[in-house]
Amino acid sequence: MFYIWQHVTQILSAYKGELPFHLYSKKYCSANPKLGSRDRKMIAEICYAYFRTSKGFSAGTSDFKSLAMSCLNSVHATPHAKLFADVLPLNQEIEIEKLFPFELKLSEGISKQAWLQSMLVQPSLFIRVRKQKAEVLSRLKASDIEWQEVAPDCLKLPNSAKIDALLPQDWYVIQDASSQATGSFFTPKAGEKWLDTCSGAGGKSLLLLDKGVKIDLTVADIRDTILHNLKQRFSQYNYKVSRAVCIDVSKGINVLSQSGQPCYDQIICDVPCSGSGTWSRTPEQLYFFESKQLEKFPPLQAAIAKNATKLLKKGGKLYYITCSVFEAENECVVKELLQDFSLECNSAQIINGISQNADSMFIAVLEKK
Repeated sequence: MFYIWQHVTQILSAYKGELPFHLYSKKYCSANPKLGSRDRKMIAEICYAYFRTSKGFSAGTSDFKSLAMSCLNSVHATPHAKLFADVLPLNQEIEIEKLFPFELKLSEGISKQAWLQSMLVQPSLFIRVRKQKAEVLSRLKASDIEWQEVAPDCLKLPNSAKIDALLPQDWYVIQDASSQATGSFFTPKAGEKWLDTCSGAGGKSLLLLDKGVKIDLTVADIRDTILHNLKQRFSQYNYKVSRAVCIDVSKGINVLSQSGQPCYDQIICDVPCSGSGTWSRTPEQLYFFESKQLEKFPPLQAAIAKNATKLLKKGGKLYYITCSVFEAENECVVKELLQDFSLECNSAQIINGISQNADSMFIAVLEKK
């Protein structure tokens, strides 16, 4: 196993969090083509275990292999841990509070202890079934893929489940359970004008369109490539958006409205954030996090939400959404919006996905008076 440790050591010495780790790992393995698929999985497993847990062990641990082994052993359901069990000692216990030694307040409805404990577990795979549910379940059963129904259209599957060749692409959408849950707050009415201000890949817009209500939908994002991908993705489900606008909503809104007048009935505002509610999927973000990083998000989030509110008709609703667990990105931004605009907060809450081995998100529904 010496060559595995060599590669793990090289990767962890060079990687500084500048890219999502799965992209960095892919580039590294491409540059080292002698690594087989099993080797790559093993290396990724050890690295992810390291990101999840290494800060929770004693600072006196000087032997990297021992530390890495302890990390691997501390992560639940790690397939390759047994391969190393006879090679390295497994005598350390993790101190969970060391994983996040920052005094940052979490939103109401989520426990810091439970949140940190969730970092030790890779989240499950969730799909939203769009059609042919009975056949979907039949095919999963025939392929011996275990599933659990989280909600009527939401299925929880093992993270390793291979479903892309099993199910037609328009039957389902891969989407975290908590992200799916935000759709239950959307209340479209026929003929309404909707705006998705930070659409990304379009997950929330797909949730909206799949409600089957005919609306006029505009999607916006700062990245033109993302909008291109969104259009391609929508075509898979036979959808077309009314407009796709490349714009930084934090800096201006004129392109989204003639004369800057309120013209949208409802607005989805899924803003950029720390992503702390999804760190169990991307533990490298937890590992490299510094509290000063949080300073940039609330002003950006407030700017986007305020500009979006200016486009909202009276009686219309703004859905402020983050995938963060931090109060500064959630309740504090909502409070600022309520102070600056004539808005009523219909609801504001954490969608806590920890018990389902899912992400956690925040959503506030704000109605313009």
